[in-house]
Amino acid sequence: MSKSLKRVRAAIEAASLASDIREVDKARTAQEAADTVGCHLDQIAKSIIFRAETSGEAVLFLTAGGNRVSAEKATLVAGEPLGKADAALIRAQTGFAIGGVSPLGHLNPIRAWLDPRLLDFDVVWAAAGTPRHLFDVPPTVLMTLTGAETADFTEESANSPPPTC
Repeated sequence: MSKSLKRVRAAIEAASLASDIREVDKARTAQEAADTVGCHLDQIAKSIIFRAETSGEAVLFLTAGGNRVSAEKATLVAGEPLGKADAALIRAQTGFAIGGVSPLGHLNPIRAWLDPRLLDFDVVWAAAGTPRHLFDVPPTVLMTLTGAETADFTEESANSPPPTC
C-alpha cells in the first residue's frame, strides 16, 4: 500500500468515517471514476489545485465532476491572484502526486473551497491518494474535514441543474 493511500486511510479512520476505499482500474477522468463506481458525474469531487501567487501556497477547490473551475471566480474567492500549481508545489504541500490528490490526508494545511453542486448528493467520491483509489463520503462531512467553505467558483456546466426562479 502506498504512503499516500495509507495517509488517506488514516485520516478516514481518525475521523471515524465509515468509508469504502475502492481500488479501480480506470479513474483518470471524472467520467471514468463515475462510471467505475456507478454514480452521477457530479458526485465525483475533483481536487483542483492552484498556486496562490501572493502567498506562494497551494489552494484547493473541490469541484463537482462535471464542472470546471473559473480562474476569474476562483481568484476572487481566494482573495489573491492564482496561477498554475506545478507538481513540486502540489507534492510538497499535499504529499500527493497529480492525478491522485485527495482532499484528506495532506502533509500541510491547505485553504479549501467546495463547489455547492456537491451538496446536492448524499454521497460523493474523491481520490484516495492515488489515481487508482476512490473513497466515498457525505459532502457535508467532507466540508467539515477539509475546512472548506462553499463558494461560487465554477463555470456553467451542462451537468448542472437549471437555475431556479
